[in-house]
Amino acid sequence: MANPGDGTTDVGTPEGATPEGGTPEGDAPVVTPPEHASTDTTVDEYPEGYPHEWAADVLGSDGRAVRIRPVLPNDSEKIARFHSSLSERTRYLRYFGSHDVLSAKELQRMTHVDYRDRMAFVAELGAEIIGMAIYERLPDSTFAEVAFTISDQHQGRGLGSIFLEHLAGSAAECGIDHFEAEVLSENRSMIQVFRRAGYEISRSFDGSTLHLEFAIDPTEALTNVRNARETAAEARSVARVLTPASVAVIGASDQIGKIGHTVLRNLIGNGFSGPVYPVNSDATSVQSVRAYASVRDIPDPVDLAVVAVPAASMSEVLNDCLSKGVSTLVVISAGFSDVGSAGVVSERRLVSEARAHGMRVVGPNALGVINTSADVQLNATLAEVVPGPGRAGFFCQSGALGITILAAAARRGLGLSTFVSAGNRADVSGNDLLQYWDTDTGTEVVLLYLESFGNARKFSRIARRVARNKPVVVVRRAVDDLESGVRGLTASAIRGLFRDSGLIQVDSITDMFDTATLLAYQPLPAGGRLAIVGNSTAVGRLGGDSARLQGFTVADSVDLGAGALPEDFRTAIADVVARDEVDSVLTVFVPPVATEPDAYAEAIRAAASGSSKPVVSTFLAGEGLPEGLTVTDDSGVAARGSIPSYPYPERAVSALVRARRYAEWLDQPAEEPAEYDDIDRARARDLVDSLCHSNAGRTSFELTQGQVRSLLECYGVGIVDYFVVAGVEQAAMAAEELGYPVAVKAMGEKWRTRSDQSGVRLDLTDAAAVRHAFEDLQATTGSPSLHVQKMATKGVAVTIRVADHPIFGSLISFGVSGMLSDLLADRAFSTLPVSPSEARSLLDRPRAAPILDGYAGDTPADREALVELMGRVSCLVEDVPELRRLSIDPALAAPDGVAVLYAQVHLGPPPRSSGDEGPRRLR
Repeated sequence: MANPGDGTTDVGTPEGATPEGGTPEGDAPVVTPPEHASTDTTVDEYPEGYPHEWAADVLGSDGRAVRIRPVLPNDSEKIARFHSSLSERTRYLRYFGSHDVLSAKELQRMTHVDYRDRMAFVAELGAEIIGMAIYERLPDSTFAEVAFTISDQHQGRGLGSIFLEHLAGSAAECGIDHFEAEVLSENRSMIQVFRRAGYEISRSFDGSTLHLEFAIDPTEALTNVRNARETAAEARSVARVLTPASVAVIGASDQIGKIGHTVLRNLIGNGFSGPVYPVNSDATSVQSVRAYASVRDIPDPVDLAVVAVPAASMSEVLNDCLSKGVSTLVVISAGFSDVGSAGVVSERRLVSEARAHGMRVVGPNALGVINTSADVQLNATLAEVVPGPGRAGFFCQSGALGITILAAAARRGLGLSTFVSAGNRADVSGNDLLQYWDTDTGTEVVLLYLESFGNARKFSRIARRVARNKPVVVVRRAVDDLESGVRGLTASAIRGLFRDSGLIQVDSITDMFDTATLLAYQPLPAGGRLAIVGNSTAVGRLGGDSARLQGFTVADSVDLGAGALPEDFRTAIADVVARDEVDSVLTVFVPPVATEPDAYAEAIRAAASGSSKPVVSTFLAGEGLPEGLTVTDDSGVAARGSIPSYPYPERAVSALVRARRYAEWLDQPAEEPAEYDDIDRARARDLVDSLCHSNAGRTSFELTQGQVRSLLECYGVGIVDYFVVAGVEQAAMAAEELGYPVAVKAMGEKWRTRSDQSGVRLDLTDAAAVRHAFEDLQATTGSPSLHVQKMATKGVAVTIRVADHPIFGSLISFGVSGMLSDLLADRAFSTLPVSPSEARSLLDRPRAAPILDGYAGDTPADREALVELMGRVSCLVEDVPELRRLSIDPALAAPDGVAVLYAQVHLGPPPRSSGDEGPRRLR
């Protein structure tokens, strides 16, 4: 096969506001091709076995969207045009010589593949192919030769690496485990693509040609490379939204009350640093600014287009924006999924077409975006009141709620770095913003108001990483969480999951601002010892009581009395701040009659100046950042050292407690999940693939006990030997085979989980006892078949379960086995993967946990064996995304190990919204 060189170097609309022209009513459903399908291909033109699921929208390293899809037989003309557009140099590197025109035979071979032994992907921008990649299996082997080419205009966008990921992903599904390639030694860019991909590559020279060979099995290095590239691309994608050099307002209007009027007014009035272009086909100027009939007519480049036209006009807008090279659309218009099923179809088509044209979409039905940086000063929203510059980045969905949030932040004096309201969140999501804020030096605190989640596993992964660098505060509606369907998951357990992930969960926007104001302006508390200084005994006591209830201790309480002077505050606060036994300070000021509070505020601020301990206040002369408590930078913006004020001491203390819990999480060293040398991943993969193939189309299916045993054995988890028997003599024969003592058990969950053990007969030492137990148990339970199982060492019966959650992806839970624990929801939960330290912490959380350490003279259970069992289950879940549910119930935690007595596993297609495996793709 020819050389794979491509010349790349890898590296809510507020009430009363309507779109210009109104919102369409009663749109008819639109028939669209399969997702990611080429828009000029009909369903009839897809060959049998065409793998639609391998198509993907991806981001290049520059943050612009590209469509990757399997090649189609009718792509010949496009590929011929693509080939003719290549420079002579690129064709030489690809084909090892001059190759001006592809023959009909070559085009036939490129476009007619079997999607298994021969596979080809194309990259599209609009209706044109900009890249192609192919692998071909070598005869009678699991090796394949790989090659790809990128058009000259799109080299340097990281498309070679993306092609390699998708080729490897599809090849692995088809039983290929190694790639090889022939590359001209002068093709340094292509060599770098392979070298930087994260594979371990073997190389050999043959004259001017370099032979490369590598295994394509996923490795930690490969995953890290993929995630790092994903982070960079998504951060750049959002940067295109928030730092545009120019903005067009499509649907700009002079008519007050129209969306296009409000957005244009806010852009101009906020002093946006670049040019603003109104687009209105019926006007030569809008708000005294020259207008253009379409985006195409604007003479200069346009980075960002804010769209305020009816949903029905969106196709024309997309075509114009593609022609102009616009990278991002902020669609404020409503009329999509917010209006029903027809709108859902329109919304999907909008995003699909935008991505196919290289663009990303904020919205639709979005409030807009803000960047307060002095270099940008972007206010592309409908909000009348916006906060000043600051250090907090804010993401929300609802437009109406966003207006309230912005006004509240301005009132509290909480400055924002950036703000995005994503509306229906059809494309750009909270995950994208997290990637951006993680790399943005102007953002120190991340605020999220999340009404729904898309890619849950990805959110959990990214949020945990971001939280290591800066605090992430999340408002989430608890009622939705409780409807997750995860057995035993309470509101308290959900708060624990957020805390374990390093996220600061709050129950309201008020709590969010209370916490964010502290995090933005004060250091984190090093401990839970609070000092209270104030001139009101009653208010000070309220703060002390709240602190004790939330786990803090009151190290000191200084009551200065109602007649205290500013200097008294300054001296007392400076004194307690300096004490080693104090970690944070709450100062309470209730202004006496006819007293000017500014002097007190300045005294408090001066006393706290330079402190490494947080100081907060209940300064009843103002909420948020009263003037005297504010430290300003050279531009007059509130800076670090400003002292937040709360109307009630309980709110001040709660903010300190949340900050302390976050600090405790940061103090815990990050630990990787354990790995085990005896895991047979290849065998497990083959088993799962076979089972899913034979159960294709089913949402979920339960494995037989034999299948469960085989899958768990691949991960070093054995089930105590047993037989399933249907008669007395079979039971006796099974007992002889297993060796005494044995147990006879009913298999139904109703009997296995009974605390009175009426569904089991234990410690049977001979055939007569087995026969009697079988007859008795069969009569009691009515079960035609029973288990005869080897007796395990006695221990504490525990349960380990795995289930999907809409926010956190797969969760693992631990608790003592039995109906009582289930009724009391006495279970502890953790996100996956779970590290050894996290597994040890999980063992301590149930209220019944002390039973593991010995009860009434019993010998303590082998905790490390339980930690290892959870670690192996964690590996299984990470490796098998098809695993929907798992239950080990019971396992006996004995003094010298853990014995699994029974397990259930359900497999099914991975939820599209929660997948976070394989090649990069926009989901």
